[in-house]
Amino acid sequence: MRLRADGMAALPYRPPESKPKIGGIGRIRVEEGRPPAPGGPLAGIVVVDLTRVLAGPFCTLVLADQGARVIKVERPGRGDDARHIGPFRGRASAYFHSLNRGKESIALDLRDPADREIFERLLARADVLVENFRPGVMERLGYAYDELRTRFPKLVYARTSGFGSTGPERSRPAYDIVVQALGGVMSLTGHPGSPPTRVGTSIGDLAAGLFTAAGIASALVQRERTGRGTFVDVAMLDSQVALLENAIARLQITGEVPGPLGSRHPSIAPFQAFATGSTPIVIAAGNDALFTRLAGVLGAPELAEDPRFATNADRCRNVDALEGALEERLAGEDAATWIDRLEAAGIPCAPILDVAQVVRHPQVRARNMLVRVHDRELGEIELAGNPIKTAGHPDPETRRPAPELDADRAAILRELGIGPSPARSR
Repeated sequence: MRLRADGMAALPYRPPESKPKIGGIGRIRVEEGRPPAPGGPLAGIVVVDLTRVLAGPFCTLVLADQGARVIKVERPGRGDDARHIGPFRGRASAYFHSLNRGKESIALDLRDPADREIFERLLARADVLVENFRPGVMERLGYAYDELRTRFPKLVYARTSGFGSTGPERSRPAYDIVVQALGGVMSLTGHPGSPPTRVGTSIGDLAAGLFTAAGIASALVQRERTGRGTFVDVAMLDSQVALLENAIARLQITGEVPGPLGSRHPSIAPFQAFATGSTPIVIAAGNDALFTRLAGVLGAPELAEDPRFATNADRCRNVDALEGALEERLAGEDAATWIDRLEAAGIPCAPILDVAQVVRHPQVRARNMLVRVHDRELGEIELAGNPIKTAGHPDPETRRPAPELDADRAAILRELGIGPSPARSR
């Protein structure tokens, strides 16, 4: 496999031909100049979204990509803090757009009686409420789950927080790097002897967002059976512990504290990055048969007969010697040549791509993992798409942009039967 050198040309944006129309709560509205929201398994589900920055908005983005209508309730004047995180083009944050495309926005002050009435009318028609405040914030506002479930018994209430709603550290603030550190992930990341290393994406936030979306989906299924909503409580720290994979099991069995291994796998070899005659590649020969095949491709069948490398357990015990033996052979050709030979032999392998190469990759393009969004300030940009492909629900190439702060106020108030009110300060 060789990568295409050219990226996919951006197509000109064409607004939808549909005329503006307003549906009831639960129906997707189509506005002038905005492409329609996708259908999907969650079409008809209404989500009231009090989240901000990353973990919560990533959760509701997943729900929106599955067809849910997400109404983002933001702080008047400032909105979601992510609106103020770069990179920017003009006044628009591409960071905010990457997490909030396809949603609607209304600005409400939940301490203001008039805005509380609007919020509670939204809850009366919603299926899901999602928030990622520290535990105690919603309770102080009078919106504890025990109170809401009495008034809105079908509502699924989901909370994503740093440490969850129980336990001695429930009120402690958290950011991604905090839970990566406390959850053991940083202790496993990087190379032996290197300083503690954060995973290159915000996996503390992103994992919690994904687990919250899964919890909401489960709660909606339960509601179909029981007719009642429930409380979904997801902690960022818990999510990191859940992602430790086999590290906890290895600690239990061996008594040794796992540490960083660079690109190596703790229990499989060869399974890492290797130097070649040009750039590094990864090779994952996950069983003895694949290793024998790898040795043949490298022109060194004797490696498969070497007692140090005869089985996976042998190779793990002698991984330093194995790395040296393989890199000695790999140094003879460039990365692209080895990738072609290894792929032809059915050996899992890959070049190590940077982000610019990823967004040009033909498989990424074929799976519609870059979607176009048109915004007045940003113009047309491409953002990460929806990885959940569901039969019967086409995955559109163009998505609605993230909303401007309070952009949907008038339409939402009409749907709720509330007379016009001025837009909150933006």
